[in-house]
Amino acid sequence: MKLSLLRCVAIAAVSNAMLFAQTAQPTPPTKPEISSPKDAGNRKSANTGPQTPPANPAPGGADVAATRPAPKFDIANLDKSVDPCTDFYQYACGNWIKNNPIPADYPEWVSFTEVEEHNLAVLHQILEKASVNDPKRSPVTQKIGDFYASCMDERAVNQARWTPLKPELDKIAGIKNKVEMIEVMSHAQMIGPNPLMGFSAGPDLHDADMTLADIDQNGLTLPDRDYYLKDDAPTLAIRKAYTEYMQKMFGLLGQPPEQASHNADTVLRIETQLAKAFMDRTLRRDPKNVDHKMKVAEIEAAAPNFHLDRYFAISGAPAFTELNVSNPDYFKQVNPLIDSISLDDWKTYLTWQILDNAAPWLSDDFVQENFHFQQAISGQKELPVRWKRCVQKTDSALGEALGQPYVDETFGVEGKRRMLEMVASLENALRGDITTLPWMTEDTKKQALVKLAAIRNKIGYPEKWRDYSKLTIARSDLLSNVFRANNFESNRQLQKIGKPVDKAEWGMTPPTVNAYYSGSHNEIVFPAGILQPPFFDRSMDDAINFGGIGLVIGHELTHGFDDQGRKFDPKGNLRDWWTPTDATEFEKRASCVADEYSSFVAVDDIHLNGRLTLGENTADNGGARIALAALHDMMARNHQDPNRKIDGFTPDQRFFLGFGRVWCQNITPELSRLLVRVDPHSPGKWRVNGVVRNMPEFQKAFGCKSGQPMAPENSCHVW
Repeated sequence: MKLSLLRCVAIAAVSNAMLFAQTAQPTPPTKPEISSPKDAGNRKSANTGPQTPPANPAPGGADVAATRPAPKFDIANLDKSVDPCTDFYQYACGNWIKNNPIPADYPEWVSFTEVEEHNLAVLHQILEKASVNDPKRSPVTQKIGDFYASCMDERAVNQARWTPLKPELDKIAGIKNKVEMIEVMSHAQMIGPNPLMGFSAGPDLHDADMTLADIDQNGLTLPDRDYYLKDDAPTLAIRKAYTEYMQKMFGLLGQPPEQASHNADTVLRIETQLAKAFMDRTLRRDPKNVDHKMKVAEIEAAAPNFHLDRYFAISGAPAFTELNVSNPDYFKQVNPLIDSISLDDWKTYLTWQILDNAAPWLSDDFVQENFHFQQAISGQKELPVRWKRCVQKTDSALGEALGQPYVDETFGVEGKRRMLEMVASLENALRGDITTLPWMTEDTKKQALVKLAAIRNKIGYPEKWRDYSKLTIARSDLLSNVFRANNFESNRQLQKIGKPVDKAEWGMTPPTVNAYYSGSHNEIVFPAGILQPPFFDRSMDDAINFGGIGLVIGHELTHGFDDQGRKFDPKGNLRDWWTPTDATEFEKRASCVADEYSSFVAVDDIHLNGRLTLGENTADNGGARIALAALHDMMARNHQDPNRKIDGFTPDQRFFLGFGRVWCQNITPELSRLLVRVDPHSPGKWRVNGVVRNMPEFQKAFGCKSGQPMAPENSCHVW
């Protein structure tokens, strides 16, 4: 279970940004652009949904990111015509929103994407240098440089068209029976998509020191099961666009229109049947709902048509006798479909899965059709230039190799020291909050304090870098590099099965603009990528920094005690350490938060799902309180004047303004409609207003009167 600041990887691909994300345990293999740790069992492939698409036909490219001003805190971003007690988000962000339209190559513009643009510029320079074919390059430089060079060789990619995919398509065409079909599906999940099911490895929910195999629902192309099952007008429009996209892609393979249309209908029919067996993502937020340890023989008996013995053998995973089956009902419901759907139709589905996954790395005609479909979901206007796409792909494929020169250029010892000091300050504030909670009994408080003391902190970059020596990267043939990188990571993950968990491993690359809490590891992780303005700015006063990165730290710490995180003990095991009375009191307060956020409108007339977003909203609220408490404690220790004003604002006011700046957001309506369905994070407006309206400290700082929108008579308070 990873709970991160932003929607990550899968949905980060959707918006280019990252928000503190969360997932049901266990964590699947982090194959590049296949599945986010936060979204186990619901594949978002490289070309699923509104991601940063593959490249425009542009050689190299100027350092576009450097032309934008640094995303710092600035009083000029405020809209002082608005009463902060009426709409604090608009007050804190109004001029920023007006002056920062969404760039054409993004579906969203928020602080995370601002910082990502700057990181892309740094990584671009690193990779341009590394891609020079110098025999004196180090092995790490050779790998990242040659991968990037193969991606940037657009002429070779266009000349090849889809022929690099032909060996995989021939493999599918040659399938003679359904046992062979399952074997080819297992091979496919090692190199790209996850057709029919997902196979991964993660900490045992009941023995977090050991790694357990896991199988789960998977195999959809659209972002969520509801896109197959609902019939409202926007959903029907997406399905229509999806069908047209498939028809065009099959046509690019040389299929005549009638056959392409038939095959598109076949894929949609199969994926719709799979979607009916999917567990709702809100239910998946409860780790108990995906906790089903079984003997391999049990699940083989319950779903014999999956031929799991052959599936596991082809994957190359070590032998095992038990595993977690995240959604047993999925396997039971899909089992008869494997038999009833014809082999030819399954081959069509498998062809689509591998084609759709590879599309971003084929010739420009495939890339353009892929992006046109993404536009229907995201509202993104243009493809990013090719260098951006290739930088991002290199990071996803070789993140800890690329991370080494990135860290050398951007992150120093001083930055790590200051972050550790802030983390210690926030932990102390949370300790004080737990100790003084009026609704929690002493027995549970003692257990909570033990868990807090056990949280590990990872800052900046791993202590030990990943070894890529067994991964072959060539300067030619981009798709083969992508497949080999995927296979390398898939195999690396699966080889963990039955072995002790590596507690030093990271789940994000160093340049990532995000942070996360892992329940099964009981740790908070802050990559170097996020440790810069507007989150952390050495030139700013403490109040701004505590409202930025301080609140992020508080958010991640609070995840250890939200509706998901609280179910894991200090060692990362799924164990109930709460008294029944305290559990009831927690649920009562959590329900207040869920109901409150369900009343907020996300886009059009669509309300937020307060249960889907409960963990993130709880972490936002708790994080703000403990970050402000930590600021007050630091100011008292340093004898700072709590009423001293900068730019006309007190430290408490600047704390909230710094918090608001982080979530200033412009987003397309299309992406908003997608995220309200699939994202466990609230939109920027409600990440700000939803927090401050629950804080008496805010109301005092800005002189709000009871009954104003930011000072309701009834508020919610968990942590």
